[in-house]
Amino acid sequence: MCNIVIGGQFGDEGKGKIISYMCLKDNYDIIARGGVGPNAGHTIVYDGQEYKVRQIPSGFLNKNTKLYIGAGVLINPDVFLDEISKFNKFNIKERIKVDFQCGIIEETHKVRDKGDANLREKVQTTGSGCGPANEDRIKRLGKLAKDIPALNEFLCDVAMELNDAMDKGKKF
Repeated sequence: MCNIVIGGQFGDEGKGKIISYMCLKDNYDIIARGGVGPNAGHTIVYDGQEYKVRQIPSGFLNKNTKLYIGAGVLINPDVFLDEISKFNKFNIKERIKVDFQCGIIEETHKVRDKGDANLREKVQTTGSGCGPANEDRIKRLGKLAKDIPALNEFLCDVAMELNDAMDKGKKF
């Protein structure tokens, strides 16, 4: 069984809360994140505790669920590794995988994002570097997750893993 949650707006729709709830209530085997990257993020309240995530999938609260970040998602290695460390009690490091083809957000992308008046004023960018990183990715100028040694232990072919999981009847 495969369920998909899609946002039809530009964020702030509650996708993270819905996914977190579904993952806990329905005990999914896998949660796979698509989308852009670490923009504004998701706030989840569980057992009276508030958790804010920008990079890792919001289904991380269920310790039995494997977590995947798909190839279309931009990765900020600092945000990714910080969230794994910050939420260590959920054993995320042992459960999360990143597609080797994910684009990488570098410091230069954040500087370009924050320095562009059009993005800042008209688009109201979060300043996370997603726009410029996607621009570089489209131009084939950006780095990929496979180019970042700190991410090596998390890399996989997410599409292949999800196809295998579907063949095995896993719930995601």
